[in-house]
Amino acid sequence: MTFPLKEDDTYLVLNERGFAEAGAEGFYRHDTRFLARYRLVLPPGLELLQSRSPRPDHLVQDWARFRGPDGELYLKRILRVARGRVEEVLCFQNLGNAPQEVTLGLEVEPSFQDLFQARGWHPMPGERRGLVYRAPDGVEKRITLTPSPPPRGYQVFLPPKGEATLGWTLVLESSLGEEGTLPTYEAFLATFPEAEEPWDSVMRQALLDLRALLLATPEGPVPAAGIPWFVAPFGRDSLLTAFMLLPWGKEVARGVLRYLARRQGKVQDPFREEEPGKILHEVRLGELSRLGQVPFARYYGTVDATPLFLVLLGRYLDLTGDLALVRELRPHWEAALAWMEAADLDGDGLLEFAPSGGGLSVQAWKDSHDSMSHQDGRLAEPPLAVSEVQGYGYAARLAAATFYQALGERKRAEEERRRAQEVFSAIQDRFWLEEKGIYALALDRRKEPLRVKASNAGHLLWAGAVPQERVDPLLTTLLSEEMWTGWGLRTLGAKEARYNPLSYHNGSVWPHDTALFAGGLFRYDRKAEGQKVAQALLELAQSQPDLRLPELVGGFPREVGLPPVPYPAACRPQAWDAGTLIYLYALAHGVRAW
Repeated sequence: MTFPLKEDDTYLVLNERGFAEAGAEGFYRHDTRFLARYRLVLPPGLELLQSRSPRPDHLVQDWARFRGPDGELYLKRILRVARGRVEEVLCFQNLGNAPQEVTLGLEVEPSFQDLFQARGWHPMPGERRGLVYRAPDGVEKRITLTPSPPPRGYQVFLPPKGEATLGWTLVLESSLGEEGTLPTYEAFLATFPEAEEPWDSVMRQALLDLRALLLATPEGPVPAAGIPWFVAPFGRDSLLTAFMLLPWGKEVARGVLRYLARRQGKVQDPFREEEPGKILHEVRLGELSRLGQVPFARYYGTVDATPLFLVLLGRYLDLTGDLALVRELRPHWEAALAWMEAADLDGDGLLEFAPSGGGLSVQAWKDSHDSMSHQDGRLAEPPLAVSEVQGYGYAARLAAATFYQALGERKRAEEERRRAQEVFSAIQDRFWLEEKGIYALALDRRKEPLRVKASNAGHLLWAGAVPQERVDPLLTTLLSEEMWTGWGLRTLGAKEARYNPLSYHNGSVWPHDTALFAGGLFRYDRKAEGQKVAQALLELAQSQPDLRLPELVGGFPREVGLPPVPYPAACRPQAWDAGTLIYLYALAHGVRAW
C-alpha cells in the first residue's frame, strides 16, 4: 500500500516503504516533480514493521532490528507535509544493554520535471541537476535542505537504553500559485455532523481526505480532483464534490463557484477550447502548460461544467437561502446561460461538443477516447450530444428560473422554465430507447442514437429529467444483472460490444457515478432502492483497508465475502468519491432530498 501525503499545493508520491525511488514517485508542487528520489539509507537489519497515516498530511512508520527474538534497535519515523515544505523526524531507541552507534544516509535526486513528463505522458527533458532550476519563462524553483546533511551521513550515538532524535526540513520553493487560507482539520471536521455506526469510520476518513484535498485560493477553498495525478482544480469534479457536501460544506461551494466564475471563458481560443461564458475543465501550473506545449494552463475542454455551475448554485440557494451569492454571481451565471445557447451547435436544443484543440476528444465525464460507442462497437463521431449533459442542461435552466423568480423577474423566470421544458421533451423524444428501457448514451454527428446500456441514464434521474411513467422501466434496466454488480452500476452493460470490466469507462464501476444514481432514486422517492444503492457503496468503502472509496473498481459481479476487484491506477483519495460518502449519508438520513 502507498500513502498519499498532501497539504494544499504540495504532495508526495511514495512507495510502500515511504520512499520515492522509481517510476513517477517523487515530491511534487505546482504540477512539477521537484525530487525524483528521496530515500533513507538506514542501518543494516532494520525492518519496516508498519506504516500508518493518521491524517493525509503525515506518515508514521515503525522500524526495528532484531537479535534473535528480541528487538535491538527501534526507529519511529514521522514525515509531515505542509505547503511547500516537508519535515522528517527520526526517533531512535536503543532497546539493548550495550551502546550502539548507527549511521544514516539520505539520497536526494532533483528532477524539476513537468508532471506530464514524470508520468510518461510527454517526452522527457534532458537531465536536470542541482537544487535550483530556472524555466525558459523565467519561473524559478528551488530545493533547500536544512540543516545540510553531513558529507559522510548522519552519525547517531545511543547509550544503553538510550534515545536520540534527528531531523531536517526540505523546502520546495516556487513563485507560482495564489495565496489563500485553509481551515484547520479540526475546524473543517466540526462543520459536519458526527456520524453514527456503521457510517462513522468511513465518514471520518472521507472528511479527512476532503480536507487534505483542499487547495487554498483567494476565492476560498477548492477541492483538487484527486491524489496523486489530479492535484489541481477541475471544473466538473470540483462542482460535483461541492454539490455533494451541501448543506454542510457551504464554504467549499462558495469557494468553487467564485473560483470558476473568476476564470470563466472570455474569448474564442480553439487551442484551449475557451469560449465566452464557458466554465473551465482544469488549471495546471507546470512548465509544459505555461509554455503552451500542452493546453492545460487553463483548459476549457468540457461540455458539462457550465450547466453544472448553475446546478450547484441552484442547489446552494435551495439549501442555504443565500440569495446574496446569486446576486454576486449574476454576470457569470447569465454568461453561462449564453454559452449554453452557443453550445447548441445545430439548433436542435441540445448541448453538443466538437473538439477543436489538442486536449480531450470526449468532453463529458466519461472522457476516455473510446467511451462513446454504438451497439456494434463503432466509436461515435463528433459532434456528440451526450445524454446526461442534456439532463444537466435541463436542471440548469430550472435553476436559472429559480434565480430570476427570487430576484422578482417573473417573465424571465417563465422563459427559462419554458426552455427547460423544451430540453426535457427533447430528451424524451431523442434519447429514450423503448426496447431497452433506457436512454441512449449519446447522439452522434448524424443524430444517430448510441443504443447501448450505460450508467449515464442514472444522471438523468438525478437531474429530474425522467418522467414518472419511465422510472420503473429505467430502474428495471439499471438494477438488472447486466448493469448492477452488487457494488454499483457498470459504466457499460455486460452484454455490450465494448464491455470490459477492467476498462476505464466501458464496464468498470465508478462510485460517484453510482452515487448520482442514488441521488436520483431519493429524488423520485424510491427510498428502498436508494437505500440499497447507498448500502452497497458504504460496504464497498468498508471493504477497503484504508476505508476509502477508490476512483473506480472492476465491473465483475460481487462475490460474497470478497472485496471488489481493484483497478490498479485508481486515484485514492479522489474528491468526488470522498464526497460520495457525505452525500449518501445526507440522503440516507433525510437531510436532503437529492
